[in-house]
Amino acid sequence: MNRQQIVKKLSKITSALLIEKGYISFVDVLIRMGYISNEDYENWRFKKVPFLEKAINVNISKINFILRTVQKNCRNSQLKPSKTEYKSWGKGPKKVLRFSKSRDDSLEEAYSTHFVKP
Repeated sequence: MNRQQIVKKLSKITSALLIEKGYISFVDVLIRMGYISNEDYENWRFKKVPFLEKAINVNISKINFILRTVQKNCRNSQLKPSKTEYKSWGKGPKKVLRFSKSRDDSLEEAYSTHFVKP
């Protein structure tokens, strides 16, 4: 899928998410795009996968393009960014989950930010 096709698909997905859930999260976008399965997402939430990028079945440059496109479209639509903390599921203490291998704070924040209607 080329970048133009990705942008078209993202537009449909983000519009549907906003209607269905009232917000857009990058994780939901990746699931709807088919780049991460529900099973892999759950494995990450149950701490069976050390960071979300490991479970995503597309290269990092495409992930970054999708992330930046979603952010830009949400800003252009005047949606409000809302930092969300993803914590583990299951027994034991709930730990904050990692999204990226690099642990870069700005990247972690970009992954975890939801965009909501103002």
